[in-house]
Amino acid sequence: MSEPLLCVRGVKTYYGRVQALKGVDLDVNDGEIVTLIGANGAGKSTLMMTVCGNPRAREGTITFAGRDITRLPTHEIARLKLAQAPEGRRIFPRMTVLENLQMGATTADPAEFDRDLERVVGLFPYLSRRLGQRGGTLSGGEQQMLAIARALMSRPRLLMLDEPSLGLAPLIVRQIFDAIRRLNAEQGLSVFLVEQNAFHALKLAHRGYVMVNGLITLTGSGRELLERPEVKSAYLEGGRQQVAR
Repeated sequence: MSEPLLCVRGVKTYYGRVQALKGVDLDVNDGEIVTLIGANGAGKSTLMMTVCGNPRAREGTITFAGRDITRLPTHEIARLKLAQAPEGRRIFPRMTVLENLQMGATTADPAEFDRDLERVVGLFPYLSRRLGQRGGTLSGGEQQMLAIARALMSRPRLLMLDEPSLGLAPLIVRQIFDAIRRLNAEQGLSVFLVEQNAFHALKLAHRGYVMVNGLITLTGSGRELLERPEVKSAYLEGGRQQVAR
């Protein structure tokens, strides 16, 4: 069996003396969508940021495409075709949509910019009508689309998405998840998705992990986890599944 594209082994991360990750093992294979679900504060975003080098793992190893990136600076990790759309979008609000996309393309081949721009606005047609508009004036859903499009402009092998549905209307959430599905199906893009919206995320994913208090407690296919009673009771019942639809 080939080596995973992203391989996390025994990773422990701290904020000062507080241990946020307590020995995490996780894999993302080439061409796979993997989702990580869990409650607020479980450590999901910390794991994604640790993969990107900030904060740094105090113990354990992280490899990407066969290379140990555990100690690499964040800007060097970005050059390895690993892109992140972080929680809270973090677009450049004073820059135009086009300028935000240009920032995302800084590690890609300049000769491919026009083709890449056509590709991402084809995925998110809203953005094509707003290229000259400042990012900060977009709606929340449009800003999330811009954050994903900006990450895609680097031509990543692995796209990491941190809470892409957070605070968005159900229709926009569906459009974003449909775009993720298309990227994977049509371009073979590997995706690592951190989500609280467990229903949508597990329906989309080939495989999933459940994180509780900095530890992986369950793993399986997306369909298997959707059927697990403990997942249903913790993440799908009490109206959450209805909202997700």
